[in-house]
Amino acid sequence: MLNRSPVLFSLMIGSLLLSACGVKAGDSCGGGGYTCASEKEALECRDKVWRTLQCRGASGCSESGNEILCDMNGNAAGDACAASAEGRGLCTADGKARLECRMGVLVQVSTCSSCVMDATHVTCNP
Repeated sequence: MLNRSPVLFSLMIGSLLLSACGVKAGDSCGGGGYTCASEKEALECRDKVWRTLQCRGASGCSESGNEILCDMNGNAAGDACAASAEGRGLCTADGKARLECRMGVLVQVSTCSSCVMDATHVTCNP
């Protein structure tokens, strides 16, 4: 789910919702899944290792039903991003650039005079 403000990426659904009890970045894991590690961080099981995902937006990391939601509004180039966010974009906090999740990392793909988002698109105005 991608909303204009804040940007929320629904990280996982159903049986892959996991408890953070005792889990920390760098620990080994099996399969896949997500959990909230703190109010501003999620953990993703990727390549058999728990890795940290920043959730810098106002809503941080939260559970909603069977989903983990990570508010990435405010995340920056170089921050890790989830496998479920691959190829998806968002605006930088200052609205001056467009970021895209590529191979697990947010990469700046363009500079803008203004960047705006709606439920399905990111528009970077020249």
